[in-house]
Amino acid sequence: TGSAISFGLQTQAGTYTVVATNTTTTCTNNMTGSAVIVINPLPTAYNVTGGGEYCAGGTGVLVGLSNSQSGISYQLLLNGNPIGSSVNGTGSAISFGLQTLAGSYTVRATNTTTLCEAIMSGAVTITINPLPTAFNVTGGGAYCAGDPGVEVGLSGSQLNVSYQLYLNGNPI
Repeated sequence: TGSAISFGLQTQAGTYTVVATNTTTTCTNNMTGSAVIVINPLPTAYNVTGGGEYCAGGTGVLVGLSNSQSGISYQLLLNGNPIGSSVNGTGSAISFGLQTLAGSYTVRATNTTTLCEAIMSGAVTITINPLPTAFNVTGGGAYCAGDPGVEVGLSGSQLNVSYQLYLNGNPI
């Protein structure tokens, strides 16, 4: 064409050279130089672990990875967005610690040398369960020895919630 030529995207590893052939005379000439293609492996896929549910105000739920590779950086993703700092692989399971936000957690692994990335296997979900509604303790007061006692109760209650009365911090 008289211009630069592209042979397109190549996907096999190896050393590429070009031989030119004159279509009129059939004379050939090796082009100078070569192009080397190396295929860098993706990080090994491991399973995302943990997740579950916890009560509002609690400490959260652990999220981790079943295994890891040295030289790989692991980034926790919440609903597809990075959260917290990345964790370097150790060759063993790793933990991203207690997570307190509801949603779907995945992990992206990046080879720190080649920058090849892979999403790890699976996802875990964290659900935050609401606490029972707080009602006022009612009753109490003084009564005379020998009398039947004084009523203690709650100003309200919720369906599907059980209530336990405590005396000086001990259930009765």
